[in-house]
Amino acid sequence: MRGRTTPKRPPPRTPPPPAPPHSAPAGRTAQAREQARERTRAREQAPTRWWHRRYEWELTDGPDTDPVSYPGGTLEEGRRRALAECPPLDTSPPIRIEVVEHDDGSGAWVLLVTINHTALDGPACLRVLATAAELYGGADNSPAPPPVRTGAGVPDAPPPSPATSPWTRPARIAADTRHPGAPGNGMLIADLPVPARPPRTGGVAPYTVNDQLLVATWIMSARWNRMHEQAPRPVRITMPVDDRPRTADMPIGNGTRLVEVTFGSEERELHDTLTAPGAPDKDAVARLLRVTAARTRALKQADRPQLGFSGDLLTTPWLPVGLRAAYTRALRDGAGPWASTTLLSNIGRVPYPLDFGDAGRATAVWFSAPGRSPRGLSVTTVSTGGRLQLALRWSHARLDDAAGHLLGELFTRALESTSYEPEADAGAGAGGADG
Repeated sequence: MRGRTTPKRPPPRTPPPPAPPHSAPAGRTAQAREQARERTRAREQAPTRWWHRRYEWELTDGPDTDPVSYPGGTLEEGRRRALAECPPLDTSPPIRIEVVEHDDGSGAWVLLVTINHTALDGPACLRVLATAAELYGGADNSPAPPPVRTGAGVPDAPPPSPATSPWTRPARIAADTRHPGAPGNGMLIADLPVPARPPRTGGVAPYTVNDQLLVATWIMSARWNRMHEQAPRPVRITMPVDDRPRTADMPIGNGTRLVEVTFGSEERELHDTLTAPGAPDKDAVARLLRVTAARTRALKQADRPQLGFSGDLLTTPWLPVGLRAAYTRALRDGAGPWASTTLLSNIGRVPYPLDFGDAGRATAVWFSAPGRSPRGLSVTTVSTGGRLQLALRWSHARLDDAAGHLLGELFTRALESTSYEPEADAGAGAGGADG
């Protein structure tokens, strides 16, 4: 994954002036101190031969390369670098931070952070940035306490209907490109309102914003495929779940576990209603939200391997790494038709102030998960300041930029359709993007 903390896409303009001379050494010093504090990130991949049983990390005394740079140029150029150039694993640290002036003339600065997902995931990257911000500006960047949740579920909630069989081939986002097989990724970012939720009953929410994001992703995918005259197939969404604390002792690395969300018989019954022209039917959306909430609660409580059972099998050292790598590539090609439809990664509320002292606070944060084939599309969301930052990322082999922007419009309208609309005498319940 290549993560980034960037403001909304600005119009292009001439390259900005170079960064203030005092900020470069201060930023590098803060990053070096952060790396010294968090030794688990000061590492690189050890040299590996094909006959070794596992890949291993080596702790390093310091960075092999300077992770912080002030490259100049435009924000758009920086984004293209972030999408195209991933930090290698054999160089410490596997992270790159570029400081670029915002193109809107406001004098604001942007941190473009690119990480190698094998070494770090999104929540770990946020923890690293919070520590660096504290060391840079001296301000307290401790995480806000998590919201208090009471109750384990919705009272009298019906159990979810049986999920789709894992042997059923899921829907694939219909290809739409004028340049099939083109290399690289495209990306769209947007700043959206957090959809409203109904008031809690007995301290229990009937569904979360995460459930609303799942349903919006389903509607976007199903409508897109209907527009492209694809036969209906079950939509299956891969979703990372993260239970780590956000405090300074948070384990740094990949701590999320992957679950797959299916929509059972309801998507067959509601498909025509929810994909018909015009706004999605509110009653149908509410029904899909309720059953999705019941299903995700069960998935989050299930005990399963971090990468799923198939991923756990492939990472077990039963064969040398060279043979396992070849087997994994062959399996990826052969099992591609059974891969999930898309990936939805909801990082949730940013619990840290991300206060860089005199340099100011971060006002918005975007992360972008990879859009590799066979899925070819990923949806990533973060919540800051009561807003939802959305990043869509797609593989140019399946989707061109015009198609990606149209998918973004479909998602925006679908998410709006999940927003709770109270009666005149009822209060609206809203919240940040929690899991």
